[in-house]
Amino acid sequence: MSEHSDYPRPFVTVDLVIFTIAEDALQVLLIERGNEPFKGKWALPGGFVEIDEALDEAAARELQEEVGVTNIFLEQLYTFGDPGRDPRGRVISIAYYALTDAMRTRIVAASDAADARWYPVFDPEIDGQLAFDHRQILDYAVWRLRNKIEWTTVGYELLPVKFTLSELQRVYEIILQRPVDKRNFRKKILGQGQIRELNETRSDGAHRPARLYSFKKP
Repeated sequence: MSEHSDYPRPFVTVDLVIFTIAEDALQVLLIERGNEPFKGKWALPGGFVEIDEALDEAAARELQEEVGVTNIFLEQLYTFGDPGRDPRGRVISIAYYALTDAMRTRIVAASDAADARWYPVFDPEIDGQLAFDHRQILDYAVWRLRNKIEWTTVGYELLPVKFTLSELQRVYEIILQRPVDKRNFRKKILGQGQIRELNETRSDGAHRPARLYSFKKP
């Protein structure tokens, strides 16, 4: 114990980058800080890790407290530990990112937050509004998400249980911020064997009914 007490003890936090698709845009959940530092600024939800708490447990707890959901996609992103990142002292943050369908998510502002809301990720107004180094964390999460959807099925987490191929394609286009060729996209998606064609269709009134699909859960 004497050897350990010779070393300073940094604080450890978890920060959550929670993505959804809403209003035809990739959105991130932000909270308005109710306390200093950065009172009144917007920040990613998160909090301090308890002394007897595993990192993944802390992230899941914060996710439930801030958004009110459990059992959604949650993955460790990166560790951010620049010495000056938090004016309160030496704080190391383990960032996570989560994906959720906005229609199934209930936003809950934690007790130390003045407000909580979804904010468009690619809206220029977000620049300069984020506290701490959360702009850097958000940029890294977007980069990771763009890479993941190219070779995994992570994008399905942003969709309802039943979806059309056009809706899935739009999710990719929103995240990548560029058009996706319809024919090549459908060939690639169907070739992955990760979605199941349903004996159901949906009509929007303007076009012929579109076939519905669902994700094959492992």
